[in-house]
Amino acid sequence: MPMIIKGAITKFLCAVVFFITGILFIVPDSALAHDSAVLSDIKLANTRDDLFAYFKVENAFNEKNTQAVENGISTSFTFYVTLFKTSSSLFDKKITDIKTQATIKYNSMKKEYTVVCQWKDAPALTTKSFDEAKTWMTEIDNLKVVPLDQLVKGDKYQIRIKAELEKVTLPLALHYVFFFVSYWDFETDWYVINFTY
Repeated sequence: MPMIIKGAITKFLCAVVFFITGILFIVPDSALAHDSAVLSDIKLANTRDDLFAYFKVENAFNEKNTQAVENGISTSFTFYVTLFKTSSSLFDKKITDIKTQATIKYNSMKKEYTVVCQWKDAPALTTKSFDEAKTWMTEIDNLKVVPLDQLVKGDKYQIRIKAELEKVTLPLALHYVFFFVSYWDFETDWYVINFTY
């Protein structure tokens, strides 16, 4: 290969590396200082008939998904709760597998937020307070896991809980607003509780 072409390729590659490095260095500090979403205050409780789960999602709202909500984009958090009967063998027996959502939508005309919690046997909740709406979205209470008659006294069980921001397709104009989409999405780790019934 002629030296002129080799030199041109080398200069081109150096320019590309310099350009990419420059982009990495201009990422705003606020984007890099992203706190991961985590579950907290996980509790199990029962009535006479059923087992219920309670938990919160911390750091679920950041600058990017708050912008999405304020722009009227319907935003959903999905919660996964799986209950297993554990044993000394290699495989655990799955008792129940729950997927439920909380969805928030902002009405800019009325200046109010509507939140629908799938696990609640109740109509949509409406408020003008974003803080109140965020609480409804992130505090899961009275989530029915399983009827107690499906559990055996003295047996060991494990409940696994996870939350994530449901992925949405943004209108084309907003793709430029949400350039750092990885800082908008979240997915928690699986949280595990072992218990004996």
